[in-house]
Amino acid sequence: MAEPEAIPAATVIVMREGDSAPELLFVERAAAMSFAGGALVFPGGRVDPADHALAAMLGGDTDDLAARIAAVRETLEEAGVAVGLDVSARAISGLGRRLYAGEPLAELLAEAGGHLRLEELIPFSRWLPHNVTHKVFDTRFYLARAPKGAEPVVDGNENVRVFWASARAVLDAADRGDAKIIFPTRRNLDRLALFGSFADAVADARAHEIRTVTPWIEERGGERYLCIPDDLGYPITAQPLAEVKRG
Repeated sequence: MAEPEAIPAATVIVMREGDSAPELLFVERAAAMSFAGGALVFPGGRVDPADHALAAMLGGDTDDLAARIAAVRETLEEAGVAVGLDVSARAISGLGRRLYAGEPLAELLAEAGGHLRLEELIPFSRWLPHNVTHKVFDTRFYLARAPKGAEPVVDGNENVRVFWASARAVLDAADRGDAKIIFPTRRNLDRLALFGSFADAVADARAHEIRTVTPWIEERGGERYLCIPDDLGYPITAQPLAEVKRG
């Protein structure tokens, strides 16, 4: 069977300072969703043709810019949080609803007097799975600092919950069986749990090459493991395949 064509996608790790560790913005996917149903994920989604069209007007790396635009758009749609944007707080809730209804981001920003600030999204990683049965996404992960006073709102469509939590808290919840996280999310949370601040996360991102991570299966001591490269900043690079949630 031929490998499904990869769908370009983008996601944002939105971070705010917490009491003991940075807190990240999570959404819980509706259980009925065909991909990652019921899982905790970062806001994000596929890159649309309109994202590419807008990126082409900006000049530069069109694929990267389109992914950043998609990340901005999806975070507004899914959580009502404006990252990578200069827009009034009053306009944010309306923008999210109208984006979900299919209105173009460029037109909505022009109407609201807002501007893209895509440089505020920091490349963190890129993941492209292989030999999986679910949809294949070529996903770029970005870091973004949470806007001051940002209060996320669940969209009530693809997602059923939105909240702030530390990376360690979500990893612990998954280990207790109280939360579902898929393999790329878990590995990124392992890495994010190392950081004491947004600045630490940015420094680490800039210290490591953004090379596409394509996990592979390897037998170790008679057990099959899902593995990733060991030079990209991830503290855990292998997990028994029987324990992995892949989609």
